[in-house]
Amino acid sequence: MGNCCVVPQNSAEKKHKKKNKPNPFYEHGNDNKNGGLKTHVLENPTGHEILLRYELGRELGRGEFGVTYLCTDKVSRDTFACKSISKKKLRTRIDIEDVKREVEIMKHLPKHPNIVSLKDTYEDDHAVHIVMELCEGGELFDRIVARGNYTERAAAAVTRTIVEVIQVCHKHGVMHRDLKPENFLFENRKETAALKAIDFGLSMFFKPGIIPGFI
Repeated sequence: MGNCCVVPQNSAEKKHKKKNKPNPFYEHGNDNKNGGLKTHVLENPTGHEILLRYELGRELGRGEFGVTYLCTDKVSRDTFACKSISKKKLRTRIDIEDVKREVEIMKHLPKHPNIVSLKDTYEDDHAVHIVMELCEGGELFDRIVARGNYTERAAAAVTRTIVEVIQVCHKHGVMHRDLKPENFLFENRKETAALKAIDFGLSMFFKPGIIPGFI
């Protein structure tokens, strides 16, 4: 139910203010016919038309800003995962910088058997598309639930992998900042499948002795 005491004029003013809220994808003051200069998220994407190279298939997962699809290379028929981030959901400059940093961090980290690898990046007028290695074995969280419990040896092996991922990230000046069972995927359904860290959306670069965000 609405507030019966709200004055219609004030409601109109609120709507007007909301309508005029700045869009971070436009720099006002530019005199082109679209009323502004479009801002791109990525500095050096692989391309701008992802569908020229890849076919996007079924949905694999969904997050706050994007949806991950099964992605197939039209030439090689190799399969990948494509995280498509809608620009409509990037409402602030901070949101834009977070996506840009996520891609930069994935490019910066070395190839490692326990870190999901970046394949390509694309950006069009509607979304940023991050093409990555496909992990079909599901989340560590789901395996923990399915098993009910881990033996001490099995738990030690998983923990060692996670610690090694942290060590690699820190060695290269990256802090993951979102380590949890949901952000570790198995490469395939086999019991011996490699465990890989994913989702660097909250990650940051850092320098030893300096806390990110502080001078």
